[in-house]
Amino acid sequence: MTMSMKDEILKRILAANGEAVSGQELANSLGVSRTAVWKHMQTLQEEGYTFETIKKKGYVLMGVPNSLSPTQIELFLKTEHFGREIHYFDVVDSTQTIAHKLAQEGAPHGTVIIGEEQTAGRGRMARPWESVHGSGIWMTVIVRPDVTPQQASSFTLVVAVAVTMAIKTLYQDIEPAIKWPNDLLINGKKCTGILTEMQAEADLVQALLVGIGINANQEAADFSPDIADIATSLRLEAGEEINRAALVALILQYLEQFTELYIEEGFASIKTLWEQLSCTIGQRIEVTTIRERFEGIASGITDDGVLQLTQDDGLVRTIYAGDIKIL
Repeated sequence: MTMSMKDEILKRILAANGEAVSGQELANSLGVSRTAVWKHMQTLQEEGYTFETIKKKGYVLMGVPNSLSPTQIELFLKTEHFGREIHYFDVVDSTQTIAHKLAQEGAPHGTVIIGEEQTAGRGRMARPWESVHGSGIWMTVIVRPDVTPQQASSFTLVVAVAVTMAIKTLYQDIEPAIKWPNDLLINGKKCTGILTEMQAEADLVQALLVGIGINANQEAADFSPDIADIATSLRLEAGEEINRAALVALILQYLEQFTELYIEEGFASIKTLWEQLSCTIGQRIEVTTIRERFEGIASGITDDGVLQLTQDDGLVRTIYAGDIKIL
């Protein structure tokens, strides 16, 4: 990841672990003027970092914003590929749109596009997604698996497992559950949506664009009246502020791990874990497709991630796509 001069300065200050860092030593080691260092420090303060300046010693870091900047994420990152190239925006129309463009231009496997706010965030079927500034995790990961388009149909379920495991690892009092095919619920309310789009040839996936939207630090008043009764945030459920950069880094770690397993062994190797984390299997559900609406018991998923529903008459139906409602 190519780092800006400002981010390089921040990285060195963060690495000092609360010790003073000399502005002149920063200037000398980075080959810039003392004035240039000062200007970058001013920018960092505008971004929410706070410093104490100690005469003849330098800058001491006093406070860090809850930011999704590459430097903040890198502090927690333990991956080989995922998140090693990050495109970060304060405001963006949609991380998914930018990911499509970057993927076509050859962006490497594991590239992340992340924003503090989306003005045109979207979920499945082009539904709008509220993306309040600085409160959530709005990101897209470019994944380049060596699989066919048919095999890739189950990848959204792989992503759901990765995100669920990351949340459960950091916040053990929260019990997120996967609602087939692409939502995470906590106590029945939606906190996460996943949108996977594909760039492919007839028999080869060029790239999967994995959009992940997580309500992280919203308060109840942040949700519009339309979704206030059905949406929640990790902060509301955990009772504490969520370190978004730490959560992003852990999601990328799990996503890299499960992606490698998925490429090597297919979805079948992850299926059992998905079923354990799901709130869908065993429940009575209503399914709405383009053509019809019906209900029954969600009896399982196939090794390809297709939902199986058992109707009251005993007929087992396979659901490839559709909206479901847990009854």
